[in-house]
Amino acid sequence: MATKANSVPIPTLIEGIHNRWHPEIPPVATVKPGQSFNIQCVDWTGAQIGNNDFADDLRDVDLTRIHNLSGPVAVEGAEPGDCLVVDILDVKPFDKMPWGYTGIFELHNGGGLFAREFNSRAAKAIWDFNGIYATSRHIPGVRFAGVSHPGLIGTAPSPELLAKWNERERGLIAQHEGAVPAVALPPEPKGAYVGQELPEDVRKRIYEEGARTVPGREHGGNCDIKNLSRGSRCYFPVFVKGANLSVGDLHFSQGDVKISFCGAIEMAGIITFNCSIIKGGVEKFALKQPIFLPSPIDPLYSAKECLIFEGISVDLHGDGKQYNMDATVAYKQAALNAITYLMKIGYTREQAYLLLSAAPVESHVGAVVDSPNACVTLALPLGIFEHDILPKEEGLTKKDFGQCAIRSDGVV
Repeated sequence: MATKANSVPIPTLIEGIHNRWHPEIPPVATVKPGQSFNIQCVDWTGAQIGNNDFADDLRDVDLTRIHNLSGPVAVEGAEPGDCLVVDILDVKPFDKMPWGYTGIFELHNGGGLFAREFNSRAAKAIWDFNGIYATSRHIPGVRFAGVSHPGLIGTAPSPELLAKWNERERGLIAQHEGAVPAVALPPEPKGAYVGQELPEDVRKRIYEEGARTVPGREHGGNCDIKNLSRGSRCYFPVFVKGANLSVGDLHFSQGDVKISFCGAIEMAGIITFNCSIIKGGVEKFALKQPIFLPSPIDPLYSAKECLIFEGISVDLHGDGKQYNMDATVAYKQAALNAITYLMKIGYTREQAYLLLSAAPVESHVGAVVDSPNACVTLALPLGIFEHDILPKEEGLTKKDFGQCAIRSDGVV
């Protein structure tokens, strides 16, 4: 167990798994402002994905059961309108589980950035952790330092905020009926879970009304910000008494932008927090959504030692359509350019797709003023490769890196 400098043990909270957002999910513990505490987290799927060499578990994953969050934890004295300050003191995998995974999900069960373009089929890479470094038998030739962080962290919504979420997301679904992948996910009792004893009427209400955890929202949630690692500070708006903080979806590493639906190195592990309260912080800071101070700790992959791929607002991987200032299309093009390049080196499309999600890739918006093309860049650190990948006059040397874990029926 971790300890403070004065040797007072930091309590570890292990109860309270839930996979919906709802104001009536009661806190499993209450901490005092200034008190440090550990929270144990299962992986986001609830251990549906195994350390093996096939992707059938990804193909068959039940996404109504995600994300598996730990909490809620109430902070004594927090009231609606306050700001909850959360210091992330540490994030690490369990000692007995020094591995994680990155996955490509099926087009009709999860999707991802290139779900339609690639007609995505399940594939995954298992990553082994050795201290701060990750390597994979499924993507040979790379090794990089991870910046471990929670993919999902947030406070509980008020009844009014929950109703607003559900109303606006149902409206979006109605505008895109039958979209694949779905544009949003409505409340769904199937797969809903709160691991506490509750009155049946309360449980029924949570399961029928609870917001799904896939998107980030005003309270935080699933924002996948890789810099929220050890040493970062988060400022969350408080909507209910106690704030009711929940966390999960721990990542060993991730790029600036997730491109596969399971677009990080997912892991189970322990996160350590210290919380405080700023009274009236929502009004003081115009706090409509959380704000963050990033961690001062980052892998030392120099921007000068990267191969940078550019994308513009033209759908070159699809029908060649010109878009107007669409940064998402531009990013997709930059990522596709990087994937195509890595395939010239010998990686399969699936390996390249997974690598760009898991590695410490940096992405930047270069320009959003020169109509019709936004310009977005993707920087691939050269230092993560065990071989030279730079362009040469004679062309690129293609190696055999095998294949990542795919479905047992061989479909990719």
